[in-house]
Amino acid sequence: MTASERAEVAAAGQPAARPTAPARQVPARQAPTDLTLSFVDEATVRRVAAAAADPDWLLADRLAGLGGFETLPIESNRLYTPYVDLRNAHLAGATPYGAGTRSAAGRRGDGRLPEGAAAYAEFSEDRLAALVLSPEARDAGVVLETLADLGARDPELLRRLLDGGCTLPENDKLGQMTRALWTHGLFLHVPNGVRLERPIVLRWAMGAPNGALLSRTILSIGDDAEVSVVEEQVASSTAGAAGDAQSFFAGTTEVQLGAGSTLSFAGLQDFATDQVAFQHRSAVVGQGATVRWALAQLGCRVIRSRIDNTLEGDGSSVEQAEIVFGSADQLFDLTSYTRHIGRDTTGNLLSKGALSDRSRVYMKGLATIDLTAHGTDSYLGEFAMLLSKQARSVAIPSLEIDQPDCRRVAHASSVGPIDETQLFYLESRGLDPDEARKFIVLGYLEPVVARVPLASAQDRLRDLLEAKWDARTVARPAAAAVS
Repeated sequence: MTASERAEVAAAGQPAARPTAPARQVPARQAPTDLTLSFVDEATVRRVAAAAADPDWLLADRLAGLGGFETLPIESNRLYTPYVDLRNAHLAGATPYGAGTRSAAGRRGDGRLPEGAAAYAEFSEDRLAALVLSPEARDAGVVLETLADLGARDPELLRRLLDGGCTLPENDKLGQMTRALWTHGLFLHVPNGVRLERPIVLRWAMGAPNGALLSRTILSIGDDAEVSVVEEQVASSTAGAAGDAQSFFAGTTEVQLGAGSTLSFAGLQDFATDQVAFQHRSAVVGQGATVRWALAQLGCRVIRSRIDNTLEGDGSSVEQAEIVFGSADQLFDLTSYTRHIGRDTTGNLLSKGALSDRSRVYMKGLATIDLTAHGTDSYLGEFAMLLSKQARSVAIPSLEIDQPDCRRVAHASSVGPIDETQLFYLESRGLDPDEARKFIVLGYLEPVVARVPLASAQDRLRDLLEAKWDARTVARPAAAAVS
């Protein structure tokens, strides 16, 4: 028997080979620094610019922002690099809205002015829903309009405001993305010497699945002026309509504050929990001027908030308070940079978080005292209260001091559960344990609530905080059973 015949006999005795099953496709795991947006490229930038009929300088400015986005890391400060996590931001399906809105001639005064407000503007998704000024504000020369309207009315002013990135930080990847791709925006101008008693209300409502809104808000405050602004970021009626599909919001607030002026800015973020949002707020503060930030973060699956304060003028100051109330698996990423340049400047910055369930907060702050900043007074505090064993917080207050001639430079941080002695005191006064915890937590967050300059917004924020507490209280027994 030949060798080939022996092989045939051996093969005949073997069972038939089973067909090979196709290899199972395992989806790539998303890294903490992966930004899954698919539309941030030159083609989209040029398409946005063409749709808005941008002048050449604005296209060049957009492309400069895109260049920054492409070259910068997601976190430029190495100290904070380990504390970035975008794994719950699933934005591959997000599609940006088209070119911004111009007010029709007959619509400039559309909308009803909220009680107690001097002016009001609202965007619902990509639609301008309201834009109205009170007679008091209009007679004082206050201007509130869309950036599209400003470009049509005074293109040179728009260029002076935006060319070069306005007050956006050049080292921030996500801020440069918004610079490149913004499609909607508002412009607020308060002339020299104008002091408004009532606040201006700005409202952004969005949440359409796979929608992406990129916006800029420019605040130009003249010398010796005073104004309060309340900005509300809330879920629209279409939020959560398509199951797990997320929506995306990237918004900036860019402030130029003249000498001797005061800006009080209160921000309330209560987007739906299937939303991802990137916020950038920046202020250049003139001589003897003061900016006050009071910010509340309640909504979103993932929220990144960055604040940049540049105290250029002698005697300028910033007062900043930001609170977080987290639940479920929300992630709050808060970063604050304050740079003291002028003499006798003052910074007082406070971040507080109350975290239940599996929520997390990163609080990262840096105060820099330049060599020119004689007589600086700077304080940076970051504190978190953990309401469950699964909640997590990181607090990193930091200082860079080039000028030792300072009045005070200090920072502090703490992370821990509710103080048992406070609980004992309240329970000894007749409160049940859960009611005592509620009093402590809501009182802990009250510093921001009290700074909101509109009574109706204050009441709404308190109601939202109570609702968050009640939701956590209801969910707690189920969470305990799972653990």
